[in-house]
Amino acid sequence: MDILWILNYVENEPIESSLRDEWNSMGAKVCSLDEDGDLILARRKKKSQDYFVVSIQHNITSSIPRVGLQVWRAELVLADFVLHMMHKSSAFHGIVAVELGAGTGLVGMLLARVAKSVFITDHGDEVLQNCSENIHLNAGVLGTKASVFVRELDWNASWPPQVLENFSSQQRYGWSISEIEEIQRATILVAADVIYSDDLTDAFFSILELLMCKSPEKVLYLALEKRYNFTVDDLDVVANGYSHFRSYLKDDEEDDSKNKSSPSFVGKRINLTEIPQYVVEYDRGNDVEIWQIMRRNLNSQYHKP
Repeated sequence: MDILWILNYVENEPIESSLRDEWNSMGAKVCSLDEDGDLILARRKKKSQDYFVVSIQHNITSSIPRVGLQVWRAELVLADFVLHMMHKSSAFHGIVAVELGAGTGLVGMLLARVAKSVFITDHGDEVLQNCSENIHLNAGVLGTKASVFVRELDWNASWPPQVLENFSSQQRYGWSISEIEEIQRATILVAADVIYSDDLTDAFFSILELLMCKSPEKVLYLALEKRYNFTVDDLDVVANGYSHFRSYLKDDEEDDSKNKSSPSFVGKRINLTEIPQYVVEYDRGNDVEIWQIMRRNLNSQYHKP
């Protein structure tokens, strides 16, 4: 496992290029040793309270069953979006939030700085254990009042999950009755890089329907990266899974009264040019999108990001 350091400027401005250079310089020195073998720690010229650093334990590469152990580009872009929302408004303050397919748990941990409760969910003991370790690594960064839960959520299983009354070491990521009641109060859901196969997309929207069908009204912010491959069926280079994902969404400008059989979810793509880059240092590329998604409701109104 490697450690990724994510530097964030916590005032109301994104990182300036000069500060990026300073951080990169610090990163080059952070593992330097003096003649006695002691670490040489670089000192910031700026006030330390202007920053917070998130340390993420992760894999550099991964196989399909272990993709949750790797940091993906869409996860970093969604982190930028969440940080921007936290800086410019109080919309995420005091909320109950859920991260679906959390992987390393980065976005959920950022939300924990201002939220009331955050459920960081994924599937598989190895991924969930890594989430727990990342939370431990960043205990000083998380909000002191937030309740953070790492819980298993299998999108192909029934919801709500079986309640565990007595937790064993093998069941530490199980759910209690009070937690299921709390997650139903969630208003914000987030997910990154969970769209890459049609079967997974079907399972994702299935659990999404179950989570979003009850009050209060919920909003999902979903980040994805279109990955292009040549397929024999299409005889062209296409973004696998993207068109299937879009089939679940109705454009927010469509007239519901004209087509009652349209998809159950309303989607609106967020303009990323309006989202500054707070996370240092990565290349956003041109194929990452963030979607604001709500369960179809004639009377619902979008939360303006």
